[in-house]
Amino acid sequence: MNPIPRISTRGYYDLTDGSTVKSNRYFLYPKQEFAKIVGANELTIMIHGLRNNKAGAVVKAEIAKKRLRQLGYKYPVIGYSYDSNTKGAHLRKYASRALAAGQKIAIKNGRNLALFIQDFKGQSPNTKIRLIGHSLGSQVILSTAEYLARKKENQGIIESAYLFGASITNDVPSSKKYQKILDKMISKKIVNYYYPGDEVLGWAEHKEYVKGPLGLNGAAGKPLSKYQQIRVKPKNHRFASYASTLKKFP
Repeated sequence: MNPIPRISTRGYYDLTDGSTVKSNRYFLYPKQEFAKIVGANELTIMIHGLRNNKAGAVVKAEIAKKRLRQLGYKYPVIGYSYDSNTKGAHLRKYASRALAAGQKIAIKNGRNLALFIQDFKGQSPNTKIRLIGHSLGSQVILSTAEYLARKKENQGIIESAYLFGASITNDVPSSKKYQKILDKMISKKIVNYYYPGDEVLGWAEHKEYVKGPLGLNGAAGKPLSKYQQIRVKPKNHRFASYASTLKKFP
């Protein structure tokens, strides 16, 4: 079986403090698989959350691909692999530092993913690009939209975005700043799958590591019209649990 294609920025950011180690754009693996994707009608990119090493990133992409195939989605599904396995993320005493580093890295990866999207659309302008983000992956998507918004010609470059257990704050869909960016960069819709019983997001909110996670209770205020949210009941915070609640795609 061919390895699942992935865009990677592994080794570009420091796992302790999130500082930049390499200012490279991204690399593709296996590169030849991406040549086959050029010209596809659609492409879906899966962006994992915190505490995922290289192997974890592959697994998350495979879970996404398997679930989408079960739902009848026949287009390419690939992974986005970044330095989210920050040091000490599994230990409570280092949780705050590890999460802060992870958030910093996720924000910086907005540039890397945006560059891939721009490059790919340059080769394959008619391919619709959909993004799936789990947990911290939601921050990568938000930062990608921010970076893309720097160029007017990128308007509508992302077809749709799907958030699962999102760790970004619940005011994002209703804030003036982000409404404008998301409305311009995302062509069709943003779907937020949230769960008030999510144990990880609930803990993060309680500890004030994330104030009002979007994936916990949904959006605050009046979200932009392209935004919709669906309350689900996964077994836990893991992406596999959220993916199993998905009933249709796209």
